[in-house]
Amino acid sequence: MNCFKYIFLIFPVLLFAQGNDIEQDSAAVEYLIIKGDSVPRLSIDLKEVRLLHKLRFDNKKERIRYLILRRKTMKVYPYAKMAAERLDSMNKHLATLKRNREKKRYTKRIQKYIEGEFSEELKKLTRTEGQILIKLIHRQTGTTAFNLIKELRNGWRAFWYNTTASMFDLSLKREFDPVNIKEDYLIEDILLRNFQNGRLERQKSAIDFDFYDLTDKWLPTTSEDP
Repeated sequence: MNCFKYIFLIFPVLLFAQGNDIEQDSAAVEYLIIKGDSVPRLSIDLKEVRLLHKLRFDNKKERIRYLILRRKTMKVYPYAKMAAERLDSMNKHLATLKRNREKKRYTKRIQKYIEGEFSEELKKLTRTEGQILIKLIHRQTGTTAFNLIKELRNGWRAFWYNTTASMFDLSLKREFDPVNIKEDYLIEDILLRNFQNGRLERQKSAIDFDFYDLTDKWLPTTSEDP
């Protein structure tokens, strides 16, 4: 049994608003006529609601590790989200430019802007926060931080950035892999919970995976689960 459940709430609604008519067929079934929709409908489909599994920990140490991971993830997620937004905006604008000179000039300007906007804040991150940020950049953009640097600058610069990062046990080639790494699954769990409670602004992952299947893999159900 999945720890998550899809709940589809579909219910009939009688519409009394001005300008909308209720029609009946020979079986006296009431139809809802929605403005702009020429097809009579018996119900309104609401957005699906995800029920997250109940958190449980085998011991106090596991709980503390999760809380620390949650704090760090919530701290760096906004940077990864902004990176994805900047990249998307940049790619859309680059598509409108025809000359390579214009593209290089624009890319260089964006690069300086991003460095000026984030560099000082990123310097304050701890090593583990930097590791999580690198993973989330991959989650949000679908490409590694190494490849982003390679595209914005050149392969040689990306190599040296990665070599420098490796001195601090960081790899810009690190990917977000909740399928094979439990910590990454827990990071996704943290994101989903904070998307739901409104503490973080939701941004869809660029990486494809089934979180329900992963929940069964990493947190198998017990007799106490509903």
